[in-house]
Amino acid sequence: MPLGGPHWHADLKWWNIGHLKETAMTRQDTPPEGAFNKLVDEQLELAAVKLPALMPVHPSPVDHEELKVSHANIEDLLLGNAEATPEMLGELAALRDAPELSEEELARQALAHGGSDNDPATPE
Repeated sequence: MPLGGPHWHADLKWWNIGHLKETAMTRQDTPPEGAFNKLVDEQLELAAVKLPALMPVHPSPVDHEELKVSHANIEDLLLGNAEATPEMLGELAALRDAPELSEEELARQALAHGGSDNDPATPE
């Protein structure tokens, strides 16, 4: 039998319930209904002030000026952002007239190239 018999156990149980009732928050102790929500909203507003603007900013006319490309490429030419220069036309003609590479040559070039890690031991 536990200390004090079965009545001791029941008394302890009722004492714990009574203690909880005494120490629990009363209506006067609890914060008002919206106080926590107000605190969270205030903290969010303070954090939002520190963040950069999330709304799109209309660019100035300077932002719309196209930057001049130092050396136009085929993409610029196809998109109409650049005029074909004689040098570019010559490069395109040379590529068009170049002989096709054999499968062996393509394999040799692939093995010789180090890939993104520049290691010829691990070709990609």
